[in-house]
Amino acid sequence: MSRTLASQVAQHVGQTVTLQGFLHWKRNLGGIQFALLRDKSGIVQVVVDKRFELPLAESSMKVVGQVVASPKAPGGYEVIAEDLEFYAKASEPSPIEIPKEEWRVNPETLLEYRYVSLRGEKARAPLKVQAALVRGFRNYLDRQGFTEIFTPKIVSAGAEGGSNLFGIDYFEHRAYLAQSPQLYKQIMVGVYERVYEVAPVFRAEQHATSRHLNEYLSLDVEMGFIESEYDVMDLEEELLRAMLDEARHSTAAECKLLEVEWPNLAEMPRLEHQEARRILREELGMPVGADFNEEAERALGAWAKEKWGVDFLFIAKYPEAARPFYAYPEGDGSTRGFDLLFRGLEITSGGQRIHRYETLVEQLKKKGNDPAHFAGYLEVFKFGMPPHGGFAIGAERLTQKLVGLPNVRYARAFPRDRHRLTP
Repeated sequence: MSRTLASQVAQHVGQTVTLQGFLHWKRNLGGIQFALLRDKSGIVQVVVDKRFELPLAESSMKVVGQVVASPKAPGGYEVIAEDLEFYAKASEPSPIEIPKEEWRVNPETLLEYRYVSLRGEKARAPLKVQAALVRGFRNYLDRQGFTEIFTPKIVSAGAEGGSNLFGIDYFEHRAYLAQSPQLYKQIMVGVYERVYEVAPVFRAEQHATSRHLNEYLSLDVEMGFIESEYDVMDLEEELLRAMLDEARHSTAAECKLLEVEWPNLAEMPRLEHQEARRILREELGMPVGADFNEEAERALGAWAKEKWGVDFLFIAKYPEAARPFYAYPEGDGSTRGFDLLFRGLEITSGGQRIHRYETLVEQLKKKGNDPAHFAGYLEVFKFGMPPHGGFAIGAERLTQKLVGLPNVRYARAFPRDRHRLTP
């Protein structure tokens, strides 16, 4: 007999079905027992007579039984068990009571026992939504003529300079975990013109906040023959609409469970950095520097929501002091770099890049970097590169703000943060 999923039970009233999943919860009423079976699609109630002994929760199991309508059962249907088989019985009580999982209760415990807590419907739902967002990312870019690339994660130098690099011993050399595929995707623009990558990146930052991870999934895009950074913003707008549309339709059940509030996608206004600074200073009474901190981002997001009713806000023309060496300089201290805020959180950094060799060398030196450390990257710019630009979306941050998670760590199956190397 073929397997029936919990979500399909309603289609088989009066029929005998085979269910496979995990013992989610049990209750013994003397002559009769109730069990909730959980599989990848949801939960269904099973009525079990006293012939069968129910083991500890989370035991993997198979149920053969008849489907009947039951208004009091979850979903309005239940299965009267005719036969039960347990593939592997739990040998000890679960450290997490999955039926009682709560996002804001004992968060460290939920993360410490992630291999169990992820089985819960609310814990796994954000990851399913994230998978849909990534699928939408790939599908849209494929349709637009982009080529997916796969770049090294062991590198000889950081893409953005600075000290937030994880050093590793690479035989007789010193190497680092890649903090971005930036330099490689720029090189590949000279090959395919339009490229993207979905891969982890690594930042050795000493943060322990609700928005930082030391390893996260970066959705990177780079495109050639652009007129300005606004071409890149236009692409990202349409890309995000496609990603969110994919998530909304293919993970409707998960989004309903998480009570997702869908963002306003009608428009994504663009503020220049100087104007954003003025708003923060004069209208919101906040001191600001060259780059915006978390408080400033939240304030700008709230300001844009109140003024325009929008959830996304581009901040353009970032100053050189707040951008990496490859950001295209305007000559007035600003660059063609931008950030995208989503509900007050930066989810994207991007812009137009420098495409001339001499300018790149000059900017590297200006930022205190030795051009010799970037020799392999610089070589391609000796042979002609088109005007190009791109961006990177932090998949976990986008997921966090979309589904309303209190901490970005819940948007990754096994997060790596300042204090966590397991599980």
